[in-house]
Amino acid sequence: MARVGVFICHCGANIAGKVDVEAVSEAAINIPGVVYSSHQKYSCSEAGQKVIIDAIKENRLDRVVIGSCSPKMHENTFRKTVQQAGLNSYMLEIANLREHVSWVTADKDEATKKAMDLVKAAVGKVSFAKPLTPGQVPVEKRALVIGGGIAGIQAALDIADMGYEVVMVEREPSIGGRMAQLDKTFPTLDCSACILSPRMVDVAQHPNIRLLTYSEVENVNGYVGNFNVIIRKKARFVDERICTGCLECMGKCPLKKKIPNEFENGRAPRGAIYVPFAQAVPKVPVIDKEYCRYLLSPDPDKVEVKEGEKKPKRKCGVCAKVCTQGAVDFNQQDELISEKFGAIVLATGFNLFDHSKYGEYGAGKIPDVITALDFERIVNSSGPTEGKIVRPSNGEKPKRVVFIQCVGSRDEAKGVPYCSRICCMYTAKQAILVREKLPDAEIYVFYMDIRAAGKGYEEFVLRAQREYGANYVRGRVSRIYESNGHMVLKAADTLVGMPVEMDDVDLVVLATGSIAREDSVELANTIGITTDNHGFISEVHPKLRPVEVPREGVFACGACLSPRDIPDAVATAGAVAAKVGVLFSNDILMSDPMVAEIDPLKCAACGACVSVCPYSAITMEEFRGKKFAKVNEAMCQGCGTCSAACRPGAAQLKGQTDEQILRSIEAVLQW
Repeated sequence: MARVGVFICHCGANIAGKVDVEAVSEAAINIPGVVYSSHQKYSCSEAGQKVIIDAIKENRLDRVVIGSCSPKMHENTFRKTVQQAGLNSYMLEIANLREHVSWVTADKDEATKKAMDLVKAAVGKVSFAKPLTPGQVPVEKRALVIGGGIAGIQAALDIADMGYEVVMVEREPSIGGRMAQLDKTFPTLDCSACILSPRMVDVAQHPNIRLLTYSEVENVNGYVGNFNVIIRKKARFVDERICTGCLECMGKCPLKKKIPNEFENGRAPRGAIYVPFAQAVPKVPVIDKEYCRYLLSPDPDKVEVKEGEKKPKRKCGVCAKVCTQGAVDFNQQDELISEKFGAIVLATGFNLFDHSKYGEYGAGKIPDVITALDFERIVNSSGPTEGKIVRPSNGEKPKRVVFIQCVGSRDEAKGVPYCSRICCMYTAKQAILVREKLPDAEIYVFYMDIRAAGKGYEEFVLRAQREYGANYVRGRVSRIYESNGHMVLKAADTLVGMPVEMDDVDLVVLATGSIAREDSVELANTIGITTDNHGFISEVHPKLRPVEVPREGVFACGACLSPRDIPDAVATAGAVAAKVGVLFSNDILMSDPMVAEIDPLKCAACGACVSVCPYSAITMEEFRGKKFAKVNEAMCQGCGTCSAACRPGAAQLKGQTDEQILRSIEAVLQW
C-alpha cells in the first residue's frame, strides 16, 4: 500500500486568496493511501522544502503530492526536494492549484472544491507511479546559430570565445541583419555600421566560427547534445574560395541599375550580380538567378535543333568574362550539408509591418509617405540619396516632416495588439536626424503614448522635443491624401480636444511595427518547437527561462522571441551563449526518463506511432520474424502522441500511463 504525503501551498495569497487551503489539507488526510497532510505558506522556500523533507523521513512516505503553482515553475525544485529525502524524484505529482484554480475561479467555495478534486486526482495518479531513472546522452560540443543579425553574431562570438566550434547559417548573402540597414542607433546616436562592421569581421575571422551565408536549414532531427541538421547552401554562382572581392563583375552587369535593391528597401537599383552593401561579410557577390540573363537563357546543350541549324548561344555572361580569377561559375549547384550539433541557437530576427494595409495612409501608393526603414536608408550617407533628405516624388528638400507612430503596433484591427517597443525611440532618433540635416524644417510627431523604458531613453525623447524642436502631438492621424502637389493630413489632438488639419505636408514617415518573420512558423515546425499567436518563438517561461524553448538543447535570442531593441537583443544573445556553455560543460547529459515505451507483446506493428511521432523517435524493428515499434529514448520528447494513436495500448508514456490517468479519474469520482 502506498504511503502518500500531501503538502498544500498557500503561495502567499495567490492560492490562499481563493482556496481554503486548510480545508483542502484536512480533506486530503481522508483520501485512501494518504498518511500525512499539511499546508505551508511557501512550499518552494528553504523552510517549506525542509518541512517536506522532514515529513518524508519521519512518516516513511514513498510518494508525494504537492498542491502549488504550475509544475512548469517548480517541478524540478520539488523533484530535488524529494530526492534529498531519499525518494526517487519521479514519485512526485504536482496539483496545479494556482493557474488551474485560484487564478481562474471566482467563487471561493467552488475553488476549494475544485482544489480538492485536483488533489484527489494527483493522489490517485501518484499511487501508481513507478521509479524512473534518467538515461545518459553524450554531447556533441558544436553549436549551430541560425541567423546572422546582431543577436546571432553576439551569440556566435560568445560561444566561440569559450572554445567551442560554431556554425552560423544566414539565409541572406551577407550577415548583418536589420542593424546593417540603420544609420544611427538610439539613444547615443552611434553610427550603426561603425558598431556592427567590426563584429561582422570578427565572425569571419574567428577560428572557431564557420560561416555559411546564402544558406537555409532544411531539416533537424535528433535530440539535445546530438542534433542532426541538413543545411542547404544555395548556389551563388560565384566561388567563395577564389573570389577576391574586387567587384569588377558588378560594374559590368548590363542590369546594374534595373533591379530593386532589397537592402535599400527597393529605393535604389542593383544588378543581377551584387553584394548587398559595401561592408558585406563575406564580400563575395551572388548572382540572382531570377534576373540573370545568362541563367534565364536556354542551355544550348539541352536545346534540340534541326539539322543544319546552329545551336543558340547563351545571352550575356559578361561577369564571367571580366572576372580575372575565374570565380564566376554558372554551373554551380545547391549543396546539401549534413552536420551534427549539440545545441541550436535561433536568432532569425523580425520583419516590419506592411504599411500598405493602411488605406487611410495611402496604402503605399503616395510616394512621399515612406516607412521608417526607408528613412534610415535615405538619411544614410551610403544610401540611395547619399544621406540627403529629399522627397521621393520630386527630389526636393521637405519643409514639413510628419512622423506617425504605432503603424502596425497596438492595433487589434490589423492583428497586432502588442507594442513593438522600438518605434517611439527610433522616431525620436529620426526627428533629431531631420533637424541636424534640415535645420529649418518643421517636425511633427503624432503619437498615442510615449513608451521609453530603457536607460537614457526618456531623456532622449525629451531631448528630441526640447533641444531639437520636434512637436509632439498626442492623437491618431485619420487620413492622408494628395492635393496640389502636397499632402493633406487630418488628425486629432486629444490633449486639447481639437481636430488638426495640415495641407502642406512634404514628407510623412510611418513608424511601422515589428512582426514575426513570414517563415517563423515553418522554421519552428522544422526544428520541432512552437510559436505564439503572433508567430514569435515561444519560450519555456518568460521570466525564469526567457531564452529557452520547449525543445531541450534549442535556445532563442533577439527579436525572434518578441520585439526588442539592440541592447536587449545583445543581452539575450549573451544569455543564450551562457546556456550553451553550461550545456557543453558536460560530457554526458542526463536525459528525462518520462519518455514513451512500447510493449512488444502488445504491439500490432501497425506503424501508427511511427507516422505521428513529431520527433522521428520511433522506428519499426524486427526480431525473430516479428515486427514491432521501438522508441529511441534519447530522441523522444515525451509528448505522448504515440500513446494516443496506439489502438492496442502498446505505447505508453512513462509517468503518464493509461493506468495512472484512469486512476486519477477514478479518485475524483469515488473518493
